[in-house]
Amino acid sequence: MLSHGLDPALDASQPHLTGQELAQRQDALGRVLAIAAPELDCLFELVGSSGCGVVLTDGEGVIVDHRFSDADKSVFEGWGLGVGAVWSEATVGTNGIGTCITEERAVTIHRDEHFLARNTGMSCIDAPIFGADGQLVAALDVSSARADQTKAINGLIAEMVARVARTVEVNNFRASYPKARIIIADQDDTSNSTLLAVDQDDVVIGATRRARKAYGFAIQGAFTPIAASDLFGRGDGPVGLEKAERAAVVRALVRANNNVSDAARDLNVSRATLYRRMKRLGLSE
Repeated sequence: MLSHGLDPALDASQPHLTGQELAQRQDALGRVLAIAAPELDCLFELVGSSGCGVVLTDGEGVIVDHRFSDADKSVFEGWGLGVGAVWSEATVGTNGIGTCITEERAVTIHRDEHFLARNTGMSCIDAPIFGADGQLVAALDVSSARADQTKAINGLIAEMVARVARTVEVNNFRASYPKARIIIADQDDTSNSTLLAVDQDDVVIGATRRARKAYGFAIQGAFTPIAASDLFGRGDGPVGLEKAERAAVVRALVRANNNVSDAARDLNVSRATLYRRMKRLGLSE
């Protein structure tokens, strides 16, 4: 890209981190890297036999893990997709990984849509992964060098990449709040990534990036706790929240054979609090 002082005909390899620098990048991802590993395996099982490779980068485009078949490994690594390679837009111009990170959205860069001429033989399908604080922490990439790979096939792969990225994001969010109740805030969200973390005092203490957007919170950074009752009472919030709370209360009552005291203990609330909730939700003893 001209704004980065790059020449489309540039054939030099991009920066490559090794040793301690790379280890520091991998350590920084920590739990995200561990959570992503089995998902990368599953995704590779689906696309690997068709000549695709699966790549995970950190939030700055440094490759920290990948999955390639033995037959394709030398080809992909020869194109700069080895662990430690830097694929930011500033380094190699428009490309799946760097553009996904820059624009913070899923992208597909098909063959000659790449900026550098040496990358125009690849199709790259990418989706961002956001951390529990809403900030972009990683990018998931599927790259293919097949000359017969069509945009229709790319579309199918893009759906898989987006789904796997959301799975990693959701699992990381749940792991970030191990003692909280995790509520799906929108039942119409088929990806189940509109999540809220609610503590034992019924205070919302965290939200995924999608939930932050849905409720008008800052989409990234520290989350300001809010009473769940205040949030759930908003008439303009996503659908399904009151249904989720009602379902939780009903389940507790069923488990307790309609004994309110036992149900209150199961929900970690006082008997009086549960009675107030039941009244508000239109539930009778």
